[in-house]
Amino acid sequence: VEEATHLIAGHFLRVAYQDLPAPVVENTKKQVLDFFGVALGGSAEAGVRELRALLEEWGGAEQATVIGSGRRLPVPHAAQINATMAHALDYDDVHEAAIMHPGVVTIPAALAAAEYVGGTSGQELITAVALGTDFICRLGLATRPGENIHQFGWHLTSIYGYMTAAAVAGRILGLDRERLLNAMGIAYHQSAGNGQCVKDGALTKRMGPGFAVRGGLAAAFMAARGITGARNCLEGEFGIYRVYHQGRYSRERLLGELGKRFEGVNVSIKPYPCCRGVHPFIDAALKLVHEEAVEPAAVERIRIACGEGTNLLLATPFEAKVRPRTPVDSQFSVPWGVAVALARKRATIKDFSAEAIKSPDILEMAAKIEVEVDPALNRGDEIEPGRVTVTVKGGSVLSRQVQFPTGSPQEPITFPECERKVRDCLAHAGNPLPEDRVNRLVETVASLETVADVRELIGLTVPC
Repeated sequence: VEEATHLIAGHFLRVAYQDLPAPVVENTKKQVLDFFGVALGGSAEAGVRELRALLEEWGGAEQATVIGSGRRLPVPHAAQINATMAHALDYDDVHEAAIMHPGVVTIPAALAAAEYVGGTSGQELITAVALGTDFICRLGLATRPGENIHQFGWHLTSIYGYMTAAAVAGRILGLDRERLLNAMGIAYHQSAGNGQCVKDGALTKRMGPGFAVRGGLAAAFMAARGITGARNCLEGEFGIYRVYHQGRYSRERLLGELGKRFEGVNVSIKPYPCCRGVHPFIDAALKLVHEEAVEPAAVERIRIACGEGTNLLLATPFEAKVRPRTPVDSQFSVPWGVAVALARKRATIKDFSAEAIKSPDILEMAAKIEVEVDPALNRGDEIEPGRVTVTVKGGSVLSRQVQFPTGSPQEPITFPECERKVRDCLAHAGNPLPEDRVNRLVETVASLETVADVRELIGLTVPC
């Protein structure tokens, strides 16, 4: 039986644009548009500013562009900044079942590699991103099937992002199969990422994908120079599934229908700037607001029911979830998301900011919240449903439960809706783009398969 790393490497080099099903192409274009929106929207966030200043101070060869600024830096530097800014708002795309953020890894790696080689076509960008998305999501789907992955403390996007970024970059750099295997092995040697940053509300939560992209790109370039890496980094005796997960994985989930099923069709575009696990609860609260006309002043008591996985990640420690210490706390808080939705009848970038966490109206609403664990809502290795029950003045009790949040494959966001989200993000950008640049960016991504050189996209992000 051929080891999975070898099968994946061959797959990365074999698949052509023409092999991609139309729905995969369309969802990949939404991912690309969404990436530019959330990256520009997060370009002035805490952590991003400091990282950019540091890497600009270090300087180096002008090989790839920092999105939104036009500054050119060495490939790993530029890509790390781009990935970090795209993850800063926790607004980037997500595969719910895999518990994975694919675009924040695949797209900055592909764009930086494309700049290095002197440009590549829109079709090749779509193919590389689609393959990377499929790979990183399969890695997550295969991990400890049926178990609540959050209890083990890993941040899977970061851990699996190293090998994924290496494979994506390796394809665009034109590595052969042997060198691509080496790139993935070198990347595996660096793989890291944990969830303690979420518990502590630390800015390193925003840094994880950037570390992975930087390391994956470095691995691809090292392999191109002849440096070797482990060849069996997925299923080997000391491969990632045995070392990190005690051998608990599904080979079928990892490799089943490889080349026929592309997980990109199951990637969700987020409508709210916070952890995807919070979204069912925001949806439920907004349904109460809009369908039951619940007004903030009428709310007396709020009861949130969630599964054990959601409670572990997004409701504890409870005090930090109802009174966030940092914006990161608010992004990973079910109580905060519900309080925002009920207090302001929305959930926008402004509601998860350093200013917002001091807002009396949201804090007052959050103080009315109780959280209970309902084992019936447990979903093991999937996003769990959310139930919100509100008692209003007069004693009426109103409740809504959401299984599939807005933006999921069951409730997808259309390309025009993605465009509206991107325009909202751009209004939050450190250097807002002129309207004509925004229009051209949207139009170019919409017809990405016809673009001769994707460096055109990067140029559109630089203010005049």
